[in-house]
Amino acid sequence: MDSDWFTQARYGLFIHYGLYSLLERGEWVWNREEIPLQEYKQLATRFTAKHFDADKLCRMAVDAGMRYVVLTTMHHEGFRLYPTELSGFHIGNSGAAGRDLVAEIIAAARKHGLKVGLYHSLNNWYDQPDSVAALEDPAAYEKFISATHARIRELVTRYNPIDILWYDGWWPFNAEGWQAEKMNAMVRAIQPHILFNGRNGLPGDFATPEQHLSAPNPWRPWEACVTMNESWSFHAGDHEWKTESHVLDMLTRCAQGNGNLLFNVGPTPDGIVPEPCTRVLHRVGEWLRKNGEAIYGTELFTFNLQERGDHRGDWNFHGPMTVKGNSLYWLLRRPPGDKATLGGLQNKVVSVSRLDNGEALPFTQTGTRVQIANVPATDETGLWPALKIECDGPPGVYQSGGLRIPKAPHPHYDPCPSDIAH
Repeated sequence: MDSDWFTQARYGLFIHYGLYSLLERGEWVWNREEIPLQEYKQLATRFTAKHFDADKLCRMAVDAGMRYVVLTTMHHEGFRLYPTELSGFHIGNSGAAGRDLVAEIIAAARKHGLKVGLYHSLNNWYDQPDSVAALEDPAAYEKFISATHARIRELVTRYNPIDILWYDGWWPFNAEGWQAEKMNAMVRAIQPHILFNGRNGLPGDFATPEQHLSAPNPWRPWEACVTMNESWSFHAGDHEWKTESHVLDMLTRCAQGNGNLLFNVGPTPDGIVPEPCTRVLHRVGEWLRKNGEAIYGTELFTFNLQERGDHRGDWNFHGPMTVKGNSLYWLLRRPPGDKATLGGLQNKVVSVSRLDNGEALPFTQTGTRVQIANVPATDETGLWPALKIECDGPPGVYQSGGLRIPKAPHPHYDPCPSDIAH
């Protein structure tokens, strides 16, 4: 098992696509609207994935600066995007018969140098007995768990090798109920190198905070999965798209916490990624080609509100900071003008430059205070300017709630536990 690539990847593409996409109201639409089974089943005849282009999706991911891709092979609805002998509810019995979207994504990902993960829901609303029956009847439980393990076995046998098995839909059981130790052992026997997330009740190889960017404490590999708007799958009424600045902020926070951003898109019913997604992803990719040194392969640079501990980072109103080796990267989300002043730097500065073009910037340093001149309003892509501050050692930034650092024991900012986000 090799997790080094994962902790260095920083940025991945999540794709939610299934029958639910046809209804344009989210991936839980069957459950939330209590749609009759016979009505929902008919969606399969309308499912053509006419414009679902795996090569185009993976080229988009590469252009965006992403390093891996994860596809929903089967969401809670139970419809497989691949042919199977274990159920009649799959792509082979749909308007897209003859295709295998999972195989298409894997082939395209390999072609474009991307690692690949397969999302698979443990819960399954279609096949019987379902999880509700499994809760109510011991005999149904045995059949349900056996069928679940058979699905997982088929998936990792058919698509071997893959890099990540991304469990989800673990309602209603814990690890014991899902027989998760047995499940993971079975998968590892088939693909020893594979990484698991923690959504079958066991911790897994990495954490998956959903719709937030909280690194595990104590640290372990992690990946924040976040939507481009407020919906995982395509929703015709959801136009709350994130901006380039939002995405850069999320990437920077992941870089500070040495985690990844798995950024989700929901293709339209026929498989097209909405234009607001492609536009923003392309713009962020342009920025990363100029400034990616501040995002990829960075080290932990966090802070604690109550105590300094072994944290090296701090907050700054003009924009966040990341570190790598002896380099401090200051990403100016809110540029303060043509001069930027950084307080609290615990190192001697060797040089300052723009990350996008390497231009040296004049600076002066008095103690822990560094003043930098000729600061641009944007970088060459029109987004956040990024400054590279080369130091005489691994950088540290430390300030407190006072105008100077007390020569006595003190809290960093908060003298007692608080609910302030940081």
